[in-house]
Amino acid sequence: MAGSESSVTRSARLGLRATPEQEAVLRRAADVAHKSLTDFILDSACRAAEQTLLDQRLFMVSGSQYQALMDLLEQPERANDGLRDLFSRKSPWNAG
Repeated sequence: MAGSESSVTRSARLGLRATPEQEAVLRRAADVAHKSLTDFILDSACRAAEQTLLDQRLFMVSGSQYQALMDLLEQPERANDGLRDLFSRKSPWNAG
């Protein structure tokens, strides 16, 4: 997703303001990458956005932390009134 697609029509307009120093750095980097300023900013922003989203799903743990998690998962289940209550409710998108 981070790469630009030249065959895709762009219809959303994003506005941003930058200091002259920020603009100069972005323009220099875009030139070095042989991209337009727009393509460079969009590609960079999409990569950062994807990484931010991945950081919400992927996390790294040590071997001992992983083993502790596996040990917890192997334990027999215990009653959990809070989860029982939560799963007994209709989901908001099905509540209508």
